[in-house]
Amino acid sequence: MQVTESFLQLLSVFSVVFTAPTFQTFTEIASGWLISVRHRYVTEAIFSGGNVGNGHWSRYHRFFSHAAWDIDRFSMMLAKLVVTLLAPGATMLWAIDDTLCRKRGLKLFGAGMHHDPLLSSKRHKVTNWGHDWVVLCVVLVSPFWARDKVFALPIAARLYRNRQGVTKGKKKATSQQSSAHHRTRPELALELIQMAQRWFPNDEIVLTGDSLYGGQSVLSKLPENVHLISHVHPKGVLYELPPEPTPGRKGRRRKKGERLPGLKDWARDRTRWQHLDFDQFGLHAQLKVKVRERALYYTAGKDRPLKVVLTRDTKGDRPDHLFYCTKLDWDARQILSAYATRWAIECTFEHCKQLLGFEDPANRVPLAVQRTAPMALYLYSLAIVWFHRTGHAEVQFPYRPWYRHKTQPSFADILTTLRRMSVEEKTGTALWRHTKLQSIFAQITELLCRAG
Repeated sequence: MQVTESFLQLLSVFSVVFTAPTFQTFTEIASGWLISVRHRYVTEAIFSGGNVGNGHWSRYHRFFSHAAWDIDRFSMMLAKLVVTLLAPGATMLWAIDDTLCRKRGLKLFGAGMHHDPLLSSKRHKVTNWGHDWVVLCVVLVSPFWARDKVFALPIAARLYRNRQGVTKGKKKATSQQSSAHHRTRPELALELIQMAQRWFPNDEIVLTGDSLYGGQSVLSKLPENVHLISHVHPKGVLYELPPEPTPGRKGRRRKKGERLPGLKDWARDRTRWQHLDFDQFGLHAQLKVKVRERALYYTAGKDRPLKVVLTRDTKGDRPDHLFYCTKLDWDARQILSAYATRWAIECTFEHCKQLLGFEDPANRVPLAVQRTAPMALYLYSLAIVWFHRTGHAEVQFPYRPWYRHKTQPSFADILTTLRRMSVEEKTGTALWRHTKLQSIFAQITELLCRAG
């Protein structure tokens, strides 16, 4: 069964990425992927989309493993679609992070042992076998249909391979060979950032990332129109900007000024705290802040000036943190509010794994691995764009006596609305005369659409 016609019209934007036969295969896979309430294997997408017997089944596998289409071009079309529909002309807020997809099988391309943050604690570190994806998202803040929510829409992704995975299968690989082919997660993140900058060369991009993506590998190589909000390491060293050279004095100009107090010393000094209250998605707290207007994080950003914000939770629930922002005209509230929206990317990973089968694909060959799993991420973005444009008018919340005042949809509601409209388009005309039968069928449809 195909998805609703309004969603197929949205997919038509991507027809320029594929040949005509491959685009038809893409729409069939996307339909089956979204309609399915079971594991998102390619064969399950064939079955859920109603395409069993519609050509040979290998056609759908070859879409990921052999078909001549470029996933970066697909990402570019998706990014421009998202920005055009959701935030035309505005300063774009982006987020970057990585997530682990647990897998089985020693023959999977790119699989390796990675840190598992969900099962780890401060004292006990856990690793798991699987794929680690670095993902770049556009952040949608408070859409008109969900004023209190934030959504992170995946735009592009890269598969991180640790050194074990890079050298796998190579006999007597040296450490130099390993380093030559290995790219760290910050390096992959920078590749995605630079790609996004090429897509939007005249727009201002504000990027948020945790401390992994706030070091030298990213900060020192940011494009001019890209701003970064991240952490300063608790033991990181900050400096004043270098003084202006003295006229007539010989010698090289200083690269940095005097060393500034560290986190603990700055928190203890007599500089006055500013009180800020936050009650928004990702941050509900009363904070005291200190702001340093211009500083250098020399070991990470060289000569790029930063605005630095020190935060302290008045209730003591959070440790002190140092945040920096390369956008110097933003105040402390804007910086902390923007960084707090980064939590939406964690919600995106959870929804993609639980509701769209991000961890399910069982492909093994390189090209298929790099294309199949990101499809769950991109369909997540497309479902929200569709809901923003069309589906918000059709959302229905099930009656629950214990939860009568729900007015803002979750992603589960968005996906349910898409499935329900797809079913109703196929069955509504046949049942419109039978009121009782239509009511029973509507209840069955709602249960099936909310399964999985």
